[in-house]
Amino acid sequence: MAAKKSTTSSKKKTSSGTKQSTTKKVEKVVKKEIKKGIRKNAKKKPLVALGLVVLLVAVTAAFAYAETNGIFHFFHDAPADPVTFNGIVYDDLQINFMELGNWYTGDSVYIKAGTVDILIDAGSRKNSAARIEEFIDAHSEDKVLDYVIATHAHEDHIAGFSGTDKGGIFYKYQIGTIIDFAKTDSNSGIYKDYLAARDYAVEKGAKHYTALEAYKDPALKKIEIAKGIYFETLYQKYYEEAATTENNYSVCNLLTYKDQHYLFTGDLEKPGELSLLENNELPTCELYKAGHHGSKTSSSKKLLDKIQPKVVAVCCCAGSNEYTKTENNKFPTQEFINNVAPHTANIYVTSLSTSDEDKTYTSMNGDINFSSNGAEYSVACSNNNTILKETDWFKAHRTWPL
Repeated sequence: MAAKKSTTSSKKKTSSGTKQSTTKKVEKVVKKEIKKGIRKNAKKKPLVALGLVVLLVAVTAAFAYAETNGIFHFFHDAPADPVTFNGIVYDDLQINFMELGNWYTGDSVYIKAGTVDILIDAGSRKNSAARIEEFIDAHSEDKVLDYVIATHAHEDHIAGFSGTDKGGIFYKYQIGTIIDFAKTDSNSGIYKDYLAARDYAVEKGAKHYTALEAYKDPALKKIEIAKGIYFETLYQKYYEEAATTENNYSVCNLLTYKDQHYLFTGDLEKPGELSLLENNELPTCELYKAGHHGSKTSSSKKLLDKIQPKVVAVCCCAGSNEYTKTENNKFPTQEFINNVAPHTANIYVTSLSTSDEDKTYTSMNGDINFSSNGAEYSVACSNNNTILKETDWFKAHRTWPL
């Protein structure tokens, strides 16, 4: 299907960041050449110079009109340079990594494949449910989520399913199928609220399976959710074995569109990633959702060397001290960057902490939209398309290892 200009929650997505779009670069070159002609002919050929002035005005107006009305889409068919994308959104498949409306790190990924809607996790806090609902409703009008994945029983992944005063996703939407973690050691209030919300969705008609059940069921293990688009539950041993951290109970999924692959591993840590590698023939991936928000405990070198991602999306509040005061271990960590760097510089991060004391934040990239038509893919972010290594925060707090 055709590409289109992108919008999220009534905000126009831009590709400006710190760099000019390809259209602007072309306009700059054309106008520069015309101005050279004006200067060259100003004295000896005033009529030629006057004609070039008129041409300059016309070119300026034409480029402004074309940029506003999307006429120059063909300039966006490929990245402007090796490490930036120009914000085209393809209708066929959209994978959205949402900002969650607060300073806390958390995951919520909304996928639209044709007419099928998938939600992976609903963090980061109960009050994030309103933000998630707003985002989904901007892209879907029927209040139906065909598949919901809850990766593991941590607040920053499941709180929005119950929400505040039953205002969560399981109460607001008709749910088709729920696939969640096969094991947990949690007994938290958030987990109990999740169970109550899940039970409500099941009472209203949702079907519920654990990741282990889904993996063992041929009808669920690999589902064709749209023409040529498959959603697969992968196996890792902590669906059945006890883990030392809830993170390793994470549900893992592979989304495939033609020859492109997109990997989601929740907060799976290195032991779980090793099991994932041992039990699945993982392909190279166009997109990887950074494990555990860009922590040093995940996104191991072995996993990344296998999947060799081209784009990495990190759901976190960069630089916050929510989990640690050790600078290099704040998300996204230096070790994570070291492991990703040999494969790609295309790392995008949702949010940035502006004050740990006041728990305030701003957008880094904002909502991250990765989309594909099966042959090409693009990234369009609600705030800007600046890759991580080009941000001021990175330059002040991290180093690029290559």
